[in-house]
Amino acid sequence: MTDPVAISGVAKAPPCTLVIFGAEGDLTHRLLMPALYNLATLSRLDDGFQVLGIDRTQASTEDWANDLTATLEGFTQDHTAEFHPDTIDAAAWGFVRQRLTYTQGDFSDPALFQTLARRLTGNALFYLAVPARLFGPLVTSLGAAGLLAEADGRFRRVLIEKPFGCDLPSAEALNAQCLAAATEDQIFRIDHFMGKEAAQNLLPFRAATPVFEALWHRDAIDHVEITAAETVGVEARGAFYEQTGALRDMVPNHLFTLLSMLAMDLPDTLTADAVRDAKSRLLGAIAPIAPADCVRGQYETGTVLGKPARAYRAEPGVAADSDTETYVALKLGIDTWRWQGVPFYIRTGKHLAARRTEMIVHFRSPARALFGEARAPTVLGLEIDPEPGGWLAIGQKAPGLGLRLASGEMRFQLDGPGPHASRDGYEGIFHGAMCGDRLLFQRADAIEAGWAAVQPILTAPPPLAIYPSGTAGPDEAASLLARQGHAWRPLA
Repeated sequence: MTDPVAISGVAKAPPCTLVIFGAEGDLTHRLLMPALYNLATLSRLDDGFQVLGIDRTQASTEDWANDLTATLEGFTQDHTAEFHPDTIDAAAWGFVRQRLTYTQGDFSDPALFQTLARRLTGNALFYLAVPARLFGPLVTSLGAAGLLAEADGRFRRVLIEKPFGCDLPSAEALNAQCLAAATEDQIFRIDHFMGKEAAQNLLPFRAATPVFEALWHRDAIDHVEITAAETVGVEARGAFYEQTGALRDMVPNHLFTLLSMLAMDLPDTLTADAVRDAKSRLLGAIAPIAPADCVRGQYETGTVLGKPARAYRAEPGVAADSDTETYVALKLGIDTWRWQGVPFYIRTGKHLAARRTEMIVHFRSPARALFGEARAPTVLGLEIDPEPGGWLAIGQKAPGLGLRLASGEMRFQLDGPGPHASRDGYEGIFHGAMCGDRLLFQRADAIEAGWAAVQPILTAPPPLAIYPSGTAGPDEAASLLARQGHAWRPLA
């Protein structure tokens, strides 16, 4: 469905070939193709757009296209998916499908890249939808084959998924390897949270709403919560998750992205460099997090959304004595004038009581208790998933006779006015990369600053706490906040 509000003033992307390494993988099927389909429905793709899928599997272009079509059609029956249209527009998907080509290739074979170099003559995006261990070698191979050379006005860009490194030293090494083959402007490090409408709206929400921005500092704000809770477990990703865990999987990227948008100083302009400078300064000001300010948890058996759930250690690909965390909660401080002394609490986990991604800003109580012991806290909620929106809890008169204090609530949209197609957050990522707009992408210094903040926990991880599936997480996470008289917003 065409969304005139969303596309107003947005240019059609220039012609290019999108080369997807890992074309047969889950990411390509579940997120990348739906995003391209959505861009086609919005008429944002050029007639010269092409997709070249590469993977090790022996398949024809027709096989690949049929498989993608079946997956896309399947989403119409799965309204739990991020992409869940009622129907598939045949013309829009036909536009994408007729531009698909599949090639079998060994990512470690130099001949593959020499063939690509002869084949690609114009603009190209190289999307690395592959395991993280292949990021560096693929970028090196692209550079060695001359595929990243920008000549005769053409662009060559590399899109890299997270996790970008597994700690600070590995992130620094990967950045160095990438920048030996390409310039910083050619490397587009993806955090798909920035593709979500609600996340992108955090900047205009602050900049265009002086009533909030005037209070956006330590004198008015007591503490902040950032939550990314999931009801799903690791499912078929046990082997991957064993090497990653909740901290590496979510905190230095997704949650720190939300933190930076929420807490950074507003930039002077809306250029990509100015915004990314502000985000990097904020992340660089996070004090290294001590193990005492971290809680690690792992789910055991329980009930999630009314259904029995097995323990993490019983998941396929998971060790019976695994010490990998499926939940992490942190308390952190930001060493700037704006936030000095304000605790930020971050939590994320799997098999929890509800699916919810949100930021909760708790304002300070009035210095004078005009209503005696009665309290009506002022709290701002900014919800990213599953339904974007926001609310403000305020004090008001309780109904009835007398002047008694009660809490009220105002709600507002956080994903913009007008109708919206079913989107997965990658539409803006693709369009930005095609147009050379780096606003939604992470820079090397921000990546490294995020890892630096959590490195003490990675070096000396705190003990693992066990929590029942379908709860809010381990009791130790509640104690983390209780030390300062705070409490998490209930998940259910």
